[in-house]
Amino acid sequence: MKTIIVDDERLARKELISLLASFDFIEVIKECANADEAKEAIEQLKPDLVFLDIQMPEKTGFELLEELDYVPQVIFVTAYDEFAIKAFEVNALDYILKPVDSQRLEKTLLKLKEENSELNREESKISNEKLTLEDQIFIKDGDKCWFVTLKDVRYFESVGNYIKIHFEDNKPLILRSLNKIEERLEDKIFFRTNRKNIVNVKWVSKVDNWFSGGLKLTLKTGEEIEVSRRQAQKFKELMSL
Repeated sequence: MKTIIVDDERLARKELISLLASFDFIEVIKECANADEAKEAIEQLKPDLVFLDIQMPEKTGFELLEELDYVPQVIFVTAYDEFAIKAFEVNALDYILKPVDSQRLEKTLLKLKEENSELNREESKISNEKLTLEDQIFIKDGDKCWFVTLKDVRYFESVGNYIKIHFEDNKPLILRSLNKIEERLEDKIFFRTNRKNIVNVKWVSKVDNWFSGGLKLTLKTGEEIEVSRRQAQKFKELMSL
């Protein structure tokens, strides 16, 4: 997996690179000392994985994620445990405290490797043909199965390597990446609101201005979804707001 390390502390970057050398499926292709440098590297090199510090000069790791068009998998590595809840809200794979424990790191990476192998097997079976609102998709979660028409799907929510599909009163999980789902959806109907959600705009009943230049969407069901600052202007153009 092509990997970028983002941390303003040089010694922290070198220590992590040393630990990662034990994993032959991890290839560190770049190290970055700040968010702006990381943004350029991520957009250009399109890594599979980013180890990301949170507290950095000028911009935090969270602010960096908001600015990205290409969103890789993220593992936060930080000295501050108070950000853990927010880290998972932005769909980080894991949250590791400094100093990095080698066994903790190994557990995270081996789990990631196993999930990605299964994910690649599943996604290799999928066509790249665009789906319409009237198309049906087959969903299997455990022992339960559904045939769902896309127009009935309110939104897709990324949960690690899984996607939670919200339709009617159901929220089944399927092993798929949000990026792969997005490739097959009509972008004028299914809008990527942030790194975690894709929303069916036909279900949007209300749009409000939100914090930091973002938007808050209220669906016909009353569910609320935030549009990141980066995506807000694109949404306004799509909806001609």
